Amino acid sequence: MTKFIDFYFDFSSPYAYIGYKEIKKLEKKNSFKIKFMPIFLGGLHNAAGITPAAFIKLKSKYMIEDTKLVSKKKNISFHFNSYFPIKTVNFMRGVLIAEKDNSEKNFIEKIFNAIWMDGLNMNDPIVINKVLKNIDLNPEIFLKKVSDQKVKDKLRKLTDDALKKKIFGVPAFVVNKKMFWGQDRLSYAIDEIKK
Repeated sequence: MTKFIDFYFDFSSPYAYIGYKEIKKLEKKNSFKIKFMPIFLGGLHNAAGITPAAFIKLKSKYMIEDTKLVSKKKNISFHFNSYFPIKTVNFMRGVLIAEKDNSEKNFIEKIFNAIWMDGLNMNDPIVINKVLKNIDLNPEIFLKKVSDQKVKDKLRKLTDDALKKKIFGVPAFVVNKKMFWGQDRLSYAIDEIKK
């Protein structure tokens, strides 16, 4: 029987990017599958009453150095995006669109890489259009689809459901109804799935 790790993420988080790269490597070596759980981190933080590290001067400075240190240690290609924070709500909705035509994995890979490996300004519509075209997506059709109320509602529901499961940040890994928060807790989730 295939076992799954629910991977809660938002492209806006450099730690989610590191967790994503790591879980992909481990998926190949272990007998589990990743179940991608896109959420809107800004909405989650608002609902939970959390001020993101990006908006706390000391924490944001630390986060820049820490993500560089962790990615180097784990041999993950990483560039802290100088345009951070990135507005990702449309990209998170895009995951739900990509899910429908089975291009979800490719979409997730390309958007994560554009932000955290290539350091592109994914707040700039011209840059976004180029990235979408490179994924064989028509930017106008993409924008229309991610603006659909059903897609907006689905992302909101996934975010609300995450909070109900006591998830307050990303990346979060859920196995056997147990939540492990942070890219440095992925090994704990792997241990849990082996039980």
